Amino acid sequence: MEKKNDNLENLFERLHDQWDLHQPDENHYDRFLEKQNRKQSRRNYWTTLSIAASVVLILGMFTFYKAEKPSDDFVFASKETRQTDSIFTAMIKMELNKVEQKKSPLNEKIIADALVQMKILDEDYEKIKQELLKNGENKQIIHAMIRNLQTRISFLENVLEHLESNEKLQNATDEKIL
Repeated sequence: MEKKNDNLENLFERLHDQWDLHQPDENHYDRFLEKQNRKQSRRNYWTTLSIAASVVLILGMFTFYKAEKPSDDFVFASKETRQTDSIFTAMIKMELNKVEQKKSPLNEKIIADALVQMKILDEDYEKIKQELLKNGENKQIIHAMIRNLQTRISFLENVLEHLESNEKLQNATDEKIL
């Protein structure tokens, strides 16, 4: 063990002359701080840039996957069921727009009552869709779905006819008064 210690001490004595024992320049500390600050500012720039890129990437992925997801609730339904729903839904929206265009002080109560009834039919339709998701497609559920859609369309058509007959009656009454 003594021999190893002797070798170690001899090593330090031999290297003592080779070590750099000089004092650094006066501006050494200032230059060191300046370099340190430049490195940190570059790191801050790259850190900020990488965080921004990550946020953009995540938002892009979220938007992409959000767009990929089908908008209707019939994920497990057949293609025919989805097509039937989309066709009837488009027709219902078109009829609803016609009803809302007929809105006037004379028709306001009729339209408000019709919208309440439509809300009830919509809630029934949501129940049918939940049954479809829970139990899968079967003849009874598909028939109930189609019947509900047909009922909503015929109801809106009846409301439109009633509104038009009220308008004709009002116009005829106005003509007699004049």
